Amino acid sequence: MAELLRAAAWGLIPWRSYCSQKAKGELCRDFVEALKAVVGGSHVSTATAVREQHGRDESVHRCQPPDAVVWPQNVEQVSRVAALCYSQGVPIIPFGTGTGLEGGVCAVQGGVCINLTQMDQILELNLEDFSVVVEPGVTRKALNTHLRDSGLWFPVDPGADASLCGMAATAASGTNAVRYGTMRDNVLNLEVVLPDGRLLHTAGPGRHFRKSAAGYNLTGLFVGSEGTLGLITATTLRLHPAPEATVAATCSFPSVQAAVDSTVHILQAAVPVARIEFLDEVMMDACNRYSKLNCSVAPTLFLEFHGSQQALEEQLQRTEEIVQQNGASGFSWAKEAEERSQLWAARHNAWYAALALRPGCKGYSTDVCVPISRLPEILVQTKEDLNASGLTGSIVGHVGDGNFHCILLVNPDDAEELGRVKAFAEQLGRRALALHGTCTGEHGIGLGKRQLLQEEVGAVGVETMRQLKAVLDPRGLMNPGKVL
Repeated sequence: MAELLRAAAWGLIPWRSYCSQKAKGELCRDFVEALKAVVGGSHVSTATAVREQHGRDESVHRCQPPDAVVWPQNVEQVSRVAALCYSQGVPIIPFGTGTGLEGGVCAVQGGVCINLTQMDQILELNLEDFSVVVEPGVTRKALNTHLRDSGLWFPVDPGADASLCGMAATAASGTNAVRYGTMRDNVLNLEVVLPDGRLLHTAGPGRHFRKSAAGYNLTGLFVGSEGTLGLITATTLRLHPAPEATVAATCSFPSVQAAVDSTVHILQAAVPVARIEFLDEVMMDACNRYSKLNCSVAPTLFLEFHGSQQALEEQLQRTEEIVQQNGASGFSWAKEAEERSQLWAARHNAWYAALALRPGCKGYSTDVCVPISRLPEILVQTKEDLNASGLTGSIVGHVGDGNFHCILLVNPDDAEELGRVKAFAEQLGRRALALHGTCTGEHGIGLGKRQLLQEEVGAVGVETMRQLKAVLDPRGLMNPGKVL
């Protein structure tokens, strides 16, 4: 075993020479012992229940468990585990909180799942530079709790309490993206363990500048790479001043068209809205039941405004004028923190509210994003298609940046229904592409959108991605089967 570790460190063992005769799910004992020698025996598991827990996320994709799960405690251990797996041709699957929606953690070829949640330190906070360095076990809620008295916050909010490095890996966004941008706009630097164990700092060690023209944008390459190029072991994030005052508002509309038209008009009027979320009448009914709200069962906008008291009054007045011109009713606002929290908790729990409409079923969420000018067209058509499909589903979305989701409920054991859900999702994806949009605004490609990716970026685009992957991961061991 000691010789195995030394050889792995120097890359001396031929690819797939070790355990090469073992079937999936049967890593040989000496290899498992070598993993234990790196991270400690209590931080390695081959138990079936543990492996199955790490072989699925929140998506409809079936569980595909890894052969073993490890919990490294620091970046050195991550590097040594990666080098060991690389030397033996063993696939590597990064794991954060498991809240993904595209099957990104499914171990389609078995291998070793590297659970990074025990690396949970906030390594460096630079208040004057508005930046922070966090390990992969730090979630967005944990970071904002730490920042509570600093006057700063991290606004990217996908709903789930996801790990921040996982959010970088999937290029997450969420409800605040319309004002503060996505993870692509808020990641300044990444520490990445490459598949062979080498350590890369994408912007240089310790650097946290706001702009640079130095060489290729390696940070941008790894943001959204979905664990297919390396393991993100730390991320340097841009922080923002906490707003002086915050007000949330809701209003309902007579139709989907009226709600989405209001969104476009609010943005065209340059109202600096922080959040603007759409929920159709099915989702509003589900949220009322699940989160004990008392909102109208109608197409609805949830909005939030940040700024000074005077600025908020102006924003609210202008927004109310716009929505009333589009037939809105029941425009109301929430100034108190508790009331706002209840409102946004209901929005963030929309996934679970939708699942409660059909207990025992799984959810599948589409994720298209289109230019704002095409949003009314695609949303109205999608609503008509959903009503005609016979599927149980609802629509919710970050309409301020043209991104929305159909949450479709499906019996995973019903092949015919699964087929109809897949057909609906693919039709919607292609409609978004036809309107110069994208098949995924924030969930990623994962297992299910690889064909749509090729249609979106073209053969040359996909081949360029394959070439980049081949340079960084020539043995195809990092999260195989995803994206490409």
